Amino acid sequence: MQRYKCTISYDGSNYSGFQIQPKDLTVQGEIEKALRKLHKGIEVKIQASGRTDAGVHAKGQVIHFDSTLDIPAEKWPIALNTLLPHDIVVADAVIVPESFHARYNVTAKEYRYFIQLGERRDPFKRHYAYYYPYTLNVKAMREALTYFIGEYDFTSFCSAKTDKERKVRTVTGVKLIEKENMLIFSFQGNGFLYNMVRIMVGTLLDVGRGKKSPEDIPMIIEKKDRKAAGKTASAHGLYLWKVLY
Repeated sequence: MQRYKCTISYDGSNYSGFQIQPKDLTVQGEIEKALRKLHKGIEVKIQASGRTDAGVHAKGQVIHFDSTLDIPAEKWPIALNTLLPHDIVVADAVIVPESFHARYNVTAKEYRYFIQLGERRDPFKRHYAYYYPYTLNVKAMREALTYFIGEYDFTSFCSAKTDKERKVRTVTGVKLIEKENMLIFSFQGNGFLYNMVRIMVGTLLDVGRGKKSPEDIPMIIEKKDRKAAGKTASAHGLYLWKVLY
């Protein structure tokens, strides 16, 4: 038995999230289906660095699985990609110790959120960036971003549907990248709560439109009240960009 760590990318548009569900199409379900074919009908379960919701994409999701097949690590991407749908791609595979766990060994994650600006919606970006037609104060949003850095109780930026009791997380890095008619928010930290990045982006858009000031962010964090923050930005603009170990 050998344990393999894989980096995978996927377009989440057609999936009901990453985690397997009995009646819905999921990323995990498609990967395990491919593994089952390779193992001649034997179930092989995968473990991931974390879940992504319906419509959310991933550039650098990480999974692990155990296999008895005598396939060299560098051949696993070829074997799996032959069986996977075209919107899921295994980028690489390496052998790891049995003690490695794709979820529990994570030290940091980076998420990116893409916003399309401009007078007209780009139909080719409709699944991959959140179209926002309003004028934004980018300078104010950059300032607001810095207030997220640090260790805080992020209850105000967490969906009420979360199953996590402890809501303290550490954000270690933030960026706002301007690229043509796109704004790209980057958040790196030791972990993120359910909808945390999407709520932070929704709040930053309020700052950009003048509905909130950058100095409001510390007060919103302090309140520990979901109602104090902005709306939850749409899922299709969000990407799990990188997982660090």
